[in-house]
Amino acid sequence: MTTVLDFSAARANGEDTALSEFGGKVLLIVNTASKCGFTPQYEGLESLQKSFGDRGFSVLAFPCNQFGGQEPGNEEEIQSFCDLNYQTSFPLFSKIEVNGAASHPLFAHLKEQAPGVLGSKRIKWNFTKFLINQQGEVVKRYAPSTKPEAIASDIEALL
Repeated sequence: MTTVLDFSAARANGEDTALSEFGGKVLLIVNTASKCGFTPQYEGLESLQKSFGDRGFSVLAFPCNQFGGQEPGNEEEIQSFCDLNYQTSFPLFSKIEVNGAASHPLFAHLKEQAPGVLGSKRIKWNFTKFLINQQGEVVKRYAPSTKPEAIASDIEALL
């Protein structure tokens, strides 16, 4: 069976990263944007990272410009935005597409494993979140409106 750990993705610095390097960790994979109404969730995501990071947890952020053009910057600009405004310490990946023919294979897998409301396979907006267990299996999908702090108990249960 394919798991999240079977995929790879480029980091914001261009370095290709095998997600297997996160094996044994609980992950929260999020498609992010810098100019979205949900952008302040970066603060909550960093709080989760700080709370659980030393216990085998990591947020993985994947910037996406498919929703209202809300992530127009390049990787350097996005990284700088996250560093300056939210002091993020979790991995930031290169900008990707999460829907359509050019959808990143990781997100195609996530959508297949955890469909949205009414079985929809599309990502509806920025800050859709996927909780992944230590074996790389998708446990749950959260709507963009779900605040990171509301996910803390689910993360705790997996740790």
